Amino acid sequence: MKEKTIVAVAMVLGVLLLANGIFQLVSPEAWYWAIPGVPERGPFNQHFVRDIGIVYSLCAIGLVVGALYPAHRFLLWLPVAAWLAGHAVFHVWEVWVGICGPFSLLEDFPGVTLPALLVIGLLIAGRDRASSLA
Repeated sequence: MKEKTIVAVAMVLGVLLLANGIFQLVSPEAWYWAIPGVPERGPFNQHFVRDIGIVYSLCAIGLVVGALYPAHRFLLWLPVAAWLAGHAVFHVWEVWVGICGPFSLLEDFPGVTLPALLVIGLLIAGRDRASSLA
């Protein structure tokens, strides 16, 4: 049951991250205006939005491939967790230094902090399975 839950969470999160990444790549300006809090952080920059869309898409691929191949899970999910966690910490830093108000942390939670926490949880939950297959 634990394995099925790990795989399901990784697959769902991977699909959501991929959808977000594709949205950023295909329609960066629409993404910019559709995501709460993004316009308050600075002017629209098509190149930047597409760069981050590539990162989200690669994270999604890492999650899905790791879900399908447990022996490689840790190596695939570690960089995903590192990027997502770094991104979440950066958002906290923005509040800390006064770039954004504290409400931003709540606004950002579903799309920034929650994915980071979920992937860290997946790494912890899946480490036993991955190490037993190595």
